[in-house]
Amino acid sequence: MAKLSEILKSRGYVYQHSSEKLGEITDGTKRTVYLGVDPTADSIHVGNLVVYMLLRRFADAGHKIILIIGGGTALVGDPKPDVERSLTDVSIVAGRAAKLKSQAEKLLGGVEVTLVNNADWLTKLNLMEFLRDTGKHFTVNNLIKKDAISARMDSEEGISFTEFSYPLLQAYDFWHLFKEYKCDVQIGGSDQWGNIIAGVDLIRRKENASVFALSCPLVVDKASGKKFGKSEGNAVWLDAEKTSPYAFYQFWLNASDESVADYLKLFTLLSDMEIEAVMEMQKRDAKERHAQKTLAREVTTLVHGEEEATKAETVTQVLFGEASLDSLEETAVAVLKSSAPTHETQVGADIVDVLIGASLATSKREAKEFLKDKAVSLNGEVITDDKRKLAAEDFYNGTALLKRGKKNVCVLVLK
Repeated sequence: MAKLSEILKSRGYVYQHSSEKLGEITDGTKRTVYLGVDPTADSIHVGNLVVYMLLRRFADAGHKIILIIGGGTALVGDPKPDVERSLTDVSIVAGRAAKLKSQAEKLLGGVEVTLVNNADWLTKLNLMEFLRDTGKHFTVNNLIKKDAISARMDSEEGISFTEFSYPLLQAYDFWHLFKEYKCDVQIGGSDQWGNIIAGVDLIRRKENASVFALSCPLVVDKASGKKFGKSEGNAVWLDAEKTSPYAFYQFWLNASDESVADYLKLFTLLSDMEIEAVMEMQKRDAKERHAQKTLAREVTTLVHGEEEATKAETVTQVLFGEASLDSLEETAVAVLKSSAPTHETQVGADIVDVLIGASLATSKREAKEFLKDKAVSLNGEVITDDKRKLAAEDFYNGTALLKRGKKNVCVLVLK
């Protein structure tokens, strides 16, 4: 069996680590690893999914896992390079923390996870003791070298002491977990490296002990050069109420050819051999997009479960001509209706009028041209007769699928 250090390197999870050799952190002693999450939203999004997958790798290798919901640090806010973060109300943070906890447990596959909220200790801190026992180990000179802080200090608005103190609080978290849980590894995104290292230094100075830090890289779409994690400018959430399982599936299905192999390594639990086989199939027939389909199914299953992944997959096949409408179960029909434009119609309606009503044509003349050019299909059957009327047998569970070309789709719904 491959060592965890080898897995993390080969899959692309490692950006920086505090030890000379990665194996010192991952391969010998079973460690207690923590990830801190500030509940600035009530859901994980795919932009920070990679760090949870890194945590999953540690869990699967037998290391103990702690997840900190940053209920305390969210009341302060991690410094941003451009503007002051708005402070979050305590009751809002508590609600978000509960949702994030539930999502994280599902992502980590049911392994035993210690979940804590740093509000439990940060809100009870004695100011004088904190300044004396923690603050003395930090110099302002080093703090202002941090990118986010230095950028804000150079701006006209400056930075508040509230945000300036954030690195001390995150460092204190690591020290607290070290004392209470023997936690000796913190992981996070590369943008958190300075704050993570601050904790390593604090424990070394206060306890004369060695602990470790590991960060994962910023994931970038190789085709566009843009930061990974958004669809048409919108965040893609793991919460099904924010991003439907179908839309979630579509996000992964639309992965670029340049990045899909990397995403399979980072975001799925497939073995290296399985990924190699998938990519070999991709090379033989790139048009089939086998790698993207595998990626979409695997990640959607991981996040939403096999049933929702199957629905999303089947609806996609129906919408894009790989399966017929009658292959959908009743629950998947509901997914279909929510995944494409819909138009209410009735038996006996003229196909020309339906095309216009469904926004697939702008006029009767245009609709007739589309029909003549064999560009229109109903439930996969090409329609050319402009006198055609909708019949009862065209509908399955009260729905029919009308298409113009390959990408213009409308779900017809019986009134």
